[in-house]
Amino acid sequence: MIGLAVVNISSCHEKKEKNIIITHKPVVKAPARTQKMSNYAQSRKVQWLGQEYTVQYERQADTKLGIVRVDDHTKYYDNRVTVRVLRSDGTEFFHRSFVKSDFSPYIDDDMAKRSALLGVIFVEAKGDVLRFAASVGSPDANSDEYVPLIVQVSRMGNVSINKDTQMDTNNMTEAPSDDEDEASE
Repeated sequence: MIGLAVVNISSCHEKKEKNIIITHKPVVKAPARTQKMSNYAQSRKVQWLGQEYTVQYERQADTKLGIVRVDDHTKYYDNRVTVRVLRSDGTEFFHRSFVKSDFSPYIDDDMAKRSALLGVIFVEAKGDVLRFAASVGSPDANSDEYVPLIVQVSRMGNVSINKDTQMDTNNMTEAPSDDEDEASE
């Protein structure tokens, strides 16, 4: 009888091993939704050509423009930046909407595929031009990849665009001397 019990236990044990099936439920990832950079608007009063002007600029994600693929999983809508310059009486001197393709002569094809128009902001009124800084680059907030550009609007309303080759550091690589530290205090 003991022999029968041992055979019975061993035969049950073998059946359990043969019938065990372990499987994992496949995880289906939802496609990442297309992201937008935050909208931005600013208005500034400036003195130019002896008069006061108001410079307004606004950045908005535009779902009608192409989608920017930063990598295999991250997509953004490209942006449209509208610049307006108003005279002191409220009449419009200048109005233009900029998109990334306006800057395509200044960016390479690879950058164009994975970049967005990041912004156009007022810098200064100098002589007979209004100067703006523009940038095209990665819309990812953690990236510092971009191409700096200069947009100038003449007193006649003509626009010129150039790549910005000047560094904005103003010799910040040099350590200030002790005399300069004391003078600023």
